[in-house]
Amino acid sequence: MLSKAATMEISINRNGDTGTLPEDDSLEQVAKLQWRLDEKDLQQVMVSGPNLNETSIVSGGYGGTAEGIIATSSIKGPAVRYNAQFNRRIPVTGQGSSMQDSSSSSSMTAEEASRGVAVEKLDFMKKWGLNTYKCTKQMISERFGRGSRTVDLELEAQIEVLRDTKRKYENVLRLARALTNHLYSMVQTQHALGDTFTDLSLKSPELRDEFGYNAETQKLLCKNGETLLGAINFFVSSINTLINKTMEDTLMTIKMYEAARLEFDAYRADLEELSVGPRDAVTMARIDTAQEQYQIHKDKYERLRSDVTIKLKFLDENKVKVMHKQLLLFHNAISAYFAGNQQQLEQTLRQFNIKLRPPGADKPSWLEEP
Repeated sequence: MLSKAATMEISINRNGDTGTLPEDDSLEQVAKLQWRLDEKDLQQVMVSGPNLNETSIVSGGYGGTAEGIIATSSIKGPAVRYNAQFNRRIPVTGQGSSMQDSSSSSSMTAEEASRGVAVEKLDFMKKWGLNTYKCTKQMISERFGRGSRTVDLELEAQIEVLRDTKRKYENVLRLARALTNHLYSMVQTQHALGDTFTDLSLKSPELRDEFGYNAETQKLLCKNGETLLGAINFFVSSINTLINKTMEDTLMTIKMYEAARLEFDAYRADLEELSVGPRDAVTMARIDTAQEQYQIHKDKYERLRSDVTIKLKFLDENKVKVMHKQLLLFHNAISAYFAGNQQQLEQTLRQFNIKLRPPGADKPSWLEEP
């Protein structure tokens, strides 16, 4: 670009400041102090230097040791650093490029993973929507009498008996809890009345004996009432376990069985509808798919029906054992209490391995208090 040697002339003194020189000595002093850049060196810098259109050089002031770092945004090849003082280009290691490659590869892997999860969710929603549509269609058809449903008369009768039994047992549980609450209130009243009679017997000498034996009677009734409360609480706890755990577990299996029955009938109706249509290539492929889904839901329906049958059988046996024991306990405890037979009441509790909680056992200890 330059055909002639570029010459830069700067006159400085010993302190590094520019100064004025006499006209006679100006040529000699300028020749001694000027900084000449040879044309050959300049051409070498221009040829081997960076392209100013594609790089940006940031350097310090004149005469310093600042370096310019070339931003290789559009330059292919290894990165370099340009030293403005010594007219050199220094190669830079490829750590930055390797880090960029690793970050780009990791971002691509994360994007592929998220895309795979999205595809799986979309496929799941598609299957769920199709299954829901078929089951809803089958349910509406059955309700309006247009569709057929699979019925096991014996099993349906057993399920209805179980639901009716559960409703009746829930009523027994509600009444037993009400009896417990009333009996607890009566025991608390008897306890307070006994304490009052005892206090009055000490403060009323003329009625000491009358208040005394009434206080003893109330205390005895209070003790027997607490024993009866223990028996009834055990009865209530056992009935609650039978209803809300054992029966409820069987009813949950029954709900799963009824849902499987509805799905089975829905896919059965779909297969029957396809079977009466034309038999082209597309329809045959759909028939094969429907046949496969029909077999899957048929196996699921039969498996759950077998589970329900087994659970109903075990539930009936367990119900008889539990209720036999609890009804005997309830009868003996109530009879002994109202007969005033304290020994028989305590023997009933020992017979059924019932341990009474001492007074104040329900209250937390002072260590557990906040």
